[in-house]
Amino acid sequence: MPEVPQKQHMNGMIGLAFRYTCEKYFSSVCAVTAELNYVNVGWVQDILTIDDEPVINQQSGLPEQYKRTISYLQVPIFARMGWGRERKGFQAFFQVGPQFGFFLSERTTMNYEYGQQNLNNRTSKIVAQETMPVEHKIDYGIAGGGGLEFSHPKVGHFLLEGRYYYGLGDIYGNSKRDYFGRSNLTNIVVKLTYLYDIKKTNNPKIK
Repeated sequence: MPEVPQKQHMNGMIGLAFRYTCEKYFSSVCAVTAELNYVNVGWVQDILTIDDEPVINQQSGLPEQYKRTISYLQVPIFARMGWGRERKGFQAFFQVGPQFGFFLSERTTMNYEYGQQNLNNRTSKIVAQETMPVEHKIDYGIAGGGGLEFSHPKVGHFLLEGRYYYGLGDIYGNSKRDYFGRSNLTNIVVKLTYLYDIKKTNNPKIK
């Protein structure tokens, strides 16, 4: 805030996941999950005219394009509840908890020189973010989601999950003297995870 028109910044992530299954309460399987992920986030600006047409740069004659990619090492920690088979079969689950991000690097892709934007035709005249580096190197917020897990005692566990992250911190300063009052990250993640058992329970009643 103030608002910058954006499109989805599609990117990938890779990392490690760890899970400790604690107890089973009635039909619910309780666990604690932690991850260590390398992820690229950021934004792609939606540079349009009032007629929803691409803005043409006056110097290059090309549609103006801008993308910022920010790399983080993310550490989410979740409380997890599952319903279904723990050892063999399917299980639905929901998990939620805090997530911390540690800034690694950033890079900008733009096809025009800063200061030579076609501001006359843009619906948004806000361009300060195009040259501002990330100021706050630690990100934090709340993440949560749900999914489906398939388990087999000889193969392991396969998880497909949808997740949403809402950042409580800002990448830029947010005091009265700063340009932006809000600049938090939000992510929608579709994640495939494989887990194998390091240590299995000896309880014969677990299915």
